Amino acid sequence: MTSFDDIDRKILLELSRDADQNAGKLARKLGLSQPATWRRVKKLEKNVIKGYRINLSKEQLGFGVTVFLGIKLATKGRVSLVDFERAVTSIPEVQSVQHVLGLYDYRLKVVSKDLSDFERVLRRRIMNLPGVGNVEANVLLSEERRVGPLEI
Repeated sequence: MTSFDDIDRKILLELSRDADQNAGKLARKLGLSQPATWRRVKKLEKNVIKGYRINLSKEQLGFGVTVFLGIKLATKGRVSLVDFERAVTSIPEVQSVQHVLGLYDYRLKVVSKDLSDFERVLRRRIMNLPGVGNVEANVLLSEERRVGPLEI
């Protein structure tokens, strides 16, 4: 585990708010020099930061509905988890696949144009995956974005 000081935490918080900031802008916010900030960011990128990503507007791209699915495999012994995961990740509307403990074996995040489009994806693609048993759907009504996993 890498040790952090308060400045590292502040850098992570600032980058979680806006990952597009350069070291100069970060340095001004934190009261540090640009080279010192740059070195700290590089150290964090090596040890902690897994990458940067863009946050796309699903609505502007035509995906107005997000549904979380809980999937219980019908018979774990007969179906290879690898086969299920390979098949489910090939569906473009499935944005994330999480293997979880609890009532369900998998949790999926699925985007679609509207509810009828989601129904098509569910019936024709997801329900035909190898080993799918019980499925529970939760439609996303609203979403609040948390700055990050850090309590700073």
